[in-house]
Amino acid sequence: MKEALHGICLDGATEIDIPEDVSPALNEPESGKSPLVYTIPAASLLVAACGGGGGGGSSGGSAPPTAQVAKPATDAEAARFILKSSLSVTEPEISNIRSIGFEPWLTAQMDAPISQTGVAWLASRGYDQNTTDNFFDNEYPGDYMIWSQLMTEANAVRKRVALALSEFFVVSLQGLDFDWRSQAIAFYWDQLNSNAFGSFRKLLEDVTLNPAMGYYLSTRGNRKEDTRSGRVPDENYAREVMQLFTIGLYELNNDGTRKLNSNNQPIETYTNNDVSNLARVFTGYNWDFTGNVKIVTVSDPNRRINSTGYVLKPMTIDPTKWEYPSTTSQHSTLEAAFLGTTIAANTDGTVALNTALDALFNHANVGPFFSKQMIQRLVTSNPSPAYVDRVAKVFNNNGSGTRGDLRAVFKAIFLDDEARNAAGLTAPTFGKVREPILRFTQWGRTFGAASTSGNWRLGNYSDLANGLGQSPLRSPSVFNFFRPGYVPANTAIATNSLVAPEFQIINETSTPGYVNFMTTAIGTTNGIGGNDVKAAYTSELAIAHDSAALLDRLCLLLAANQISDSTKATIKTALDATTVTQTSSTTDKQRRIFMAVLLVMASPDYLVQK
Repeated sequence: MKEALHGICLDGATEIDIPEDVSPALNEPESGKSPLVYTIPAASLLVAACGGGGGGGSSGGSAPPTAQVAKPATDAEAARFILKSSLSVTEPEISNIRSIGFEPWLTAQMDAPISQTGVAWLASRGYDQNTTDNFFDNEYPGDYMIWSQLMTEANAVRKRVALALSEFFVVSLQGLDFDWRSQAIAFYWDQLNSNAFGSFRKLLEDVTLNPAMGYYLSTRGNRKEDTRSGRVPDENYAREVMQLFTIGLYELNNDGTRKLNSNNQPIETYTNNDVSNLARVFTGYNWDFTGNVKIVTVSDPNRRINSTGYVLKPMTIDPTKWEYPSTTSQHSTLEAAFLGTTIAANTDGTVALNTALDALFNHANVGPFFSKQMIQRLVTSNPSPAYVDRVAKVFNNNGSGTRGDLRAVFKAIFLDDEARNAAGLTAPTFGKVREPILRFTQWGRTFGAASTSGNWRLGNYSDLANGLGQSPLRSPSVFNFFRPGYVPANTAIATNSLVAPEFQIINETSTPGYVNFMTTAIGTTNGIGGNDVKAAYTSELAIAHDSAALLDRLCLLLAANQISDSTKATIKTALDATTVTQTSSTTDKQRRIFMAVLLVMASPDYLVQK
């Protein structure tokens, strides 16, 4: 069965019918074999005012060869690899990776030092200053910071991984309500960046003690029990650090599948008693106000705020360093017994924290739980158990006896045969929907977007109808923008017991919202964000008169040549409807470029990344 895709529409402009063979159909299983799971159904994609793609699955395969340096055989293969592991691709990068190979290229990217931190960027733009703008009260500098980081900063592979980590260890800017919240989210982002290719154990500790996380999940100011009043420690972080950040709800095999009990039911990883006991470990911490200076605000002489330092350092268990110093510790003195680990009563708070984090880190679930979700964020929604198992084994032991080596883990994810094998290009179960954040970021990087002011006035684009329907570091909850196990109802995805996480933010409102937003971003000559950010399209202007060359370039750089011939033909017909020559005006050339970019970025072939 094949269905037609309709509706690449440019705000009331020409509607183009995309031929039915753009989206392959579900196939009937061969007799005696398991059914094919799914191919993204055309009706679910509903491009340009109707929907976005989805995907998942596995193509199988073994570990990548180690005897020789594997290299891309084509520009498309090179671009495909880079677009999974980075935020965009350029022609020089394609040449480089074809010359030196996948692993050497990835190693060089991981070795590159961080160019500028988010905190440093905010300071460089004056957003840490006490002015009449009241930056300390506002979230928008945090938005500017993260879009600047994603759009312009070097270390795009590190940034891509950090973005994936931000959707696993979630802190949301919209959940922060204290002075210098933009600096706090920048510090959190910087810690994800600095730990992206380091130790999972260190990352877990940094996340736990981060001041933004402390506020977001109630660790900051969490007090020990009080038998007189009946007060007990807040359990929020204890629950989420297990459920979301380390071990998950159910015991797993190393390949990510659930272990089952004698009744063929999943086995829960922890109990309420584990939560209440672990919560005792996360008591007694608060923001560190060492060196703090009280500032009289410029806009209100009757208001005094703290300097930025307290949001730029880990929380402390030392009560003498708190905003209101004390000699009385708020750390629980009770025994904490959880997940088979016992921390004796009256154990020093720092020792207790290290013991608890070590226990979580060494739990057998962490490798498969974390690895599978990172594969979902970076490569494919439904990785095969074998793929998860290979990556989880690297998490468990990087080959040198080290557990939780994230550099090794992310190399294993990107270099795995299942991620790179050409079979994935046609496998109906392989791939994922590109997140709106990634689409917009790729547009900016690919076409030389720049900020006139230098402030990157790109804001919160979470609005479904008028924005992207997603904005970085602005998840609506600690459960991320979408759940890793999300299944869109009444679809072939559901019928075949698969998941499509990104579909949770795709609906009748968000789809036209994305197209309309991108229409404005792509086609503006003044700039979005208050006439501030616009793309240059320098290389595209040079070939705008040649629709075939223009389309070839866009299909390679945006989609690693994964745009089907039929879709390209449809787009080319639209482009050629208006004659553009070498002597045409810049305006006419720009109009053709704008249409070409939008049509590619609204096509199902692009929206589903294989």
